[in-house]
Amino acid sequence: MNRIKQLIFVLVLVPMCSGIAQIRLPKLISDGVILQRNEKVKLWGWAAPNESINLVFKAKKYATKADAKGNWAILLPVQKAGGPYEMVFKASNEIRVKDILFGDVWVCSGQSNMELPMERLKEKYAAVIKNAENKRIRQFLVPDKYAFNAEQVALDSGNWVAANPETVLQFSGVAYFFAKAVFEKENVPIGLINSALGGSPIEAWLSDEALKAFPEAHQEVQKFKNADYIKEIEAGDKKRNDDWYDLVNTSDLGIQNHWELANTTDNDWGQMSIPGYWANSSIGNVNGVVWFRKEIEVPKAMVGKPAKLFMGRIVDQDFVYVNDQLVGTTGYQYPPRRYEVSAGVLKEGKNTIVIRVINSSGRGGFVEDKPYYLAVDNDTIDLKGLWKCKLGFSTKPLRGPTFIRWKPEGLFNAMIAPLTNLKIKGVLWYQGESNAGNPKPYSKTLAALIQDWRTKWNQGNFPFLFVQLPNYMEHFSEPRESDWAVLRQAQLETLKVPNTAMAVAIDLGEWNDIHPLNKQDIGYRLALLARKIAYGEKNLIAESPMPTQSVFENDKVIISFKNVGSGLIAKNETELKSFAISSDGKKFVWANAKIIGDKVEVWNDKISKPTVVRYAWDNNPVEANLFSKEGLPSTPFELRK
Repeated sequence: MNRIKQLIFVLVLVPMCSGIAQIRLPKLISDGVILQRNEKVKLWGWAAPNESINLVFKAKKYATKADAKGNWAILLPVQKAGGPYEMVFKASNEIRVKDILFGDVWVCSGQSNMELPMERLKEKYAAVIKNAENKRIRQFLVPDKYAFNAEQVALDSGNWVAANPETVLQFSGVAYFFAKAVFEKENVPIGLINSALGGSPIEAWLSDEALKAFPEAHQEVQKFKNADYIKEIEAGDKKRNDDWYDLVNTSDLGIQNHWELANTTDNDWGQMSIPGYWANSSIGNVNGVVWFRKEIEVPKAMVGKPAKLFMGRIVDQDFVYVNDQLVGTTGYQYPPRRYEVSAGVLKEGKNTIVIRVINSSGRGGFVEDKPYYLAVDNDTIDLKGLWKCKLGFSTKPLRGPTFIRWKPEGLFNAMIAPLTNLKIKGVLWYQGESNAGNPKPYSKTLAALIQDWRTKWNQGNFPFLFVQLPNYMEHFSEPRESDWAVLRQAQLETLKVPNTAMAVAIDLGEWNDIHPLNKQDIGYRLALLARKIAYGEKNLIAESPMPTQSVFENDKVIISFKNVGSGLIAKNETELKSFAISSDGKKFVWANAKIIGDKVEVWNDKISKPTVVRYAWDNNPVEANLFSKEGLPSTPFELRK
């Protein structure tokens, strides 16, 4: 009996030991990976302590041995662009990595405008998506994680995906258009590592070492190295959120009386024009639930077919019903409302649309200048105009969550550190909106991030290309201060860091949407910069006009520019606009401006001895029209005497 027990023990122990000894590869080194061409490439992983590992690649053999902790690495010689290839790793087990390409790898990071997927752009770029088949453009989507106590060595999920009309919907829009433009010119595989998180401030992407230069942020993160502290905050946030929504949902008169039904009596309902915000209506500036109803006439030609309902953007949460059927719901304000209405829901004649809107803070309602219509094939019914409305329940605003995932260091440790063994071509960065509330330190912080990442990758001054904040919010009728303008100035000043370049986007934003849809031109401008900075097209006009020198005279300022290409122009106008001037740096007035060669002369007859000049110094400088003839807009700027 004892011998049988011993035999069973051995049989159980062998696979356990074998499992411990098996080599493992990081998620990044998996089927479909794109590895950096023209660089010695590090392949790495884990195994049992002191285990021998062999690699066969292109009929050549490579060998190494794991260290005492089980870490191992193999350095491949420089490879030219090409593939597909296969690698076979052998130890006590065997791993085959297939469909490997060598090309250029770009890390794409920042916040939501980098993260924004092509799916959100599918109406605008339907033809591009339809023709997106390209096995040599691939994306690796890094999972959204944070960690505060240590730099993580591995990602817990993720895989390489080649672009096609279906998969491209999950690609970063900016990154895909960048890759498409670079590929069309360079004809080499392009690998995109999409490591971005919406709402994240720049401090979340700095390592612990880099944060030491920013004592306030470094001190803040120390609290979050305590897991119990995080659990306490998360529990408090969850309870506060659950209590608020429980109160709203149990107290909502619309839920109690089934206002979602088309036969609801609405004689006592008020009216409100959509799009708009109910703070401007008879309902007033309240938080809670407001219901909306509209009756529309549907012609026979639209009946019996699937329909699409476009309800712009709604602040914050909505539930949309058509003829008693729930056709869609969205939990927060930013995604576009695009709902599918099944065939058979619409009927000839009168149809009823009901929308329940929950708003937890700020002004609730429907964002202006967005699409509001019902579509069947090419037939549409406009839904803008008067809707009936009624308050379901009002209560105190809900205090927002802590957003632990945005705290300093956390995203670097979990979403950047595990990437740094992989050789890359460079970085694309689109971030800044979340730092606009405190913009002045941004140039120092961004410069620190660039140096931090270059140090962590140990790959010299690789190209770091970033997007300047686009125009957003309402236009100023008179010159005044703007945090977004200050942050754009900080981004401009970051160009002092070697081997960096900035894509100016001051003409590509939308006044009512922090997520503008024109990601194609953003990607194209980044690709222009890459072609010059990373691919050596030195004579390419890739950068926007930027001021280099200013001469302040008694009655005017003369500004010299670089990157003027074949000349400066006032786009679509006979005169330059959006310049402002000041004699004391506090009170600004609009100024006249004219182009003289590669210079711009700025003046106002009422201002003598100017000391400060500004261009496009506005949240949304819609009149800014200084461009190069190549179509690139000048950066906004401030110059002081």
